[in-house]
Amino acid sequence: MKDFKMWANLKATPADVYAAFTNKKIIEIWTGDNAEMSTEPGSEFSWFDGDICGKNIEFETNRKVVQHWYFGDFEPSLVTIIIHDKQKSTELEIKQLGIPDEDFENISDGWKNFIIPSLKELLEE
Repeated sequence: MKDFKMWANLKATPADVYAAFTNKKIIEIWTGDNAEMSTEPGSEFSWFDGDICGKNIEFETNRKVVQHWYFGDFEPSLVTIIIHDKQKSTELEIKQLGIPDEDFENISDGWKNFIIPSLKELLEE
């Protein structure tokens, strides 16, 4: 098992960034796919038409999202997204812990080359 960590800066408000991770309609606009999402701890979620799914653990409005992401028969990996207000921008601190070794490259590439760039496209244009 491996852990992934990264930082990303977005020219958007913390409220807009938080909504992109928690609001079903915004997630569907962002991903272009069906989504299921609730900010109720213990609820299940599904993004990218089921490519990313899991269980919601904890929310702090405009500050933090904690989820378990599922991968086949493996234990869920723990994803923590911390939103830092930087006055004219928002800095994301992303941690994904417990990624199966064989999925690590795909997951880290997904964050760096798809999730964050598409989030920037949604929020910065």
